[in-house]
Amino acid sequence: MTNQKFGVIGLAVMGENLALNVERNGFPVAVYNRTSSVTDAFMAKRAQGKNVKPTYSLEEFVASLERPRRILIMVKAGKPVDAVIDQLKPLLEPGDMIIDGGNSLYEDTDRRVADLESTGLRYIGMGVSGGEEGALNGPSLMPGGTKEAYEEIEAIVTKIAAQVDDGPCVTYIGPKGAGHYVKMVHNGIEYGDMQLIAEAYDLLKNALGLDHNQLHEVFAEWNTTDELNSFLIEITADIFKQIDPDTAQPLVELILDAAGQKGTGRWTAVTALELGVPIPTIIAALTGRIISSYKAERVAASKELTGPTGKYEGDAKEFITKVRDALYCSKICSYAQGMALLSKASQEFNYNLDLSEIARIWKGGCIIRAGFLNKIKRAFKDNPNLPNLLLAPEFKQTILDRQQAWRDVLVVSNTLGIPVPAFSASLDYFDSYRRASLPQNLTQAQRDYFGAHTYQRVDKEGSFHTEWGK
Repeated sequence: MTNQKFGVIGLAVMGENLALNVERNGFPVAVYNRTSSVTDAFMAKRAQGKNVKPTYSLEEFVASLERPRRILIMVKAGKPVDAVIDQLKPLLEPGDMIIDGGNSLYEDTDRRVADLESTGLRYIGMGVSGGEEGALNGPSLMPGGTKEAYEEIEAIVTKIAAQVDDGPCVTYIGPKGAGHYVKMVHNGIEYGDMQLIAEAYDLLKNALGLDHNQLHEVFAEWNTTDELNSFLIEITADIFKQIDPDTAQPLVELILDAAGQKGTGRWTAVTALELGVPIPTIIAALTGRIISSYKAERVAASKELTGPTGKYEGDAKEFITKVRDALYCSKICSYAQGMALLSKASQEFNYNLDLSEIARIWKGGCIIRAGFLNKIKRAFKDNPNLPNLLLAPEFKQTILDRQQAWRDVLVVSNTLGIPVPAFSASLDYFDSYRRASLPQNLTQAQRDYFGAHTYQRVDKEGSFHTEWGK
């Protein structure tokens, strides 16, 4: 009896869907879940009649796989991943491979790659983006580890990944935890994108008073444009159509305005601060989720703290166009920050990332897939050393042409008291990056005044200290 070609540990929704995706593409699969009833339910329903072998112990699971074994673990990041690895190690043989498809911290993946490769085993940390549907029908895959390890799974991952006009949405990302690092930054960009869309919705709803039908029409129309065509805009348009059957009200208006998070956005902010890369749009999005969780406190504060009220009195159609332009300019800034962070991490950690290729594999399958990723791909293809996406000719001209609309939207939001932290952070990022001089000369003077930290001068070389006030 021939053994299965691929193994999956962990049968939550993502694990199940990836297992079915692998099997559908011609690779017989063995599955294992710590709770046997989950395995039984999977086999009785979704895996029925498919070339999927259920196993009920890790020993049976490992024995069911052809060598070299290729095992995908889909369990919660952190200690559960280490626990599964520790249980597998005594059962595996040199050349066998473990693939972590969860949202693990890249530093954990660095450690695991070094540990397992030193024992003769292979290890891949693979970012997987696309949610449930992507996992089943074609995700964007970001595998990192040794190049030799990637080559062992290349035939499988290129089949199961999303397919776009220029190839499968997978590529070898780089050594060590590069795959999980890129997935983490992908999620940070996703945070920024989602917050920007939420702010556009807030403006259209509360400045203009658009109802759910009008909001659907606006976002559906935006999704037909080259600038904003994307998965997130598409699903946003769909969300406004959903009516709650119990109340006959738009469902989105009945959802509590307290957003959750699973850690990747926070990790992105931490690594950016450590590497000294400004990502204000992404940090504003992270802060937006955090402050939203203070629901009870905000409700109480709303009864005591007052601000502007009223609606936008100008031309509604013109304002909708300005919000669209502000959203696109801000979106460019969010991606620019993420790509700048990847560039710095590539240098710092010797990842040798190909930013053009990363933009390409995000074109399909993943949550941030968008039409304008083609432009990002071309920008870094034309200039691999591009310091910032804002300097790419097409994006530069786009913002120069639309920045007045962007500024007008912020004037309206501030006048009406509608918070747009990610829009604001994006414009501040643009304005800070485009200015040759910033006021941190005063900051340096203050630091030298109270801490003798020294400063540099614009007119001569060297470091200087002044006995201020004497």
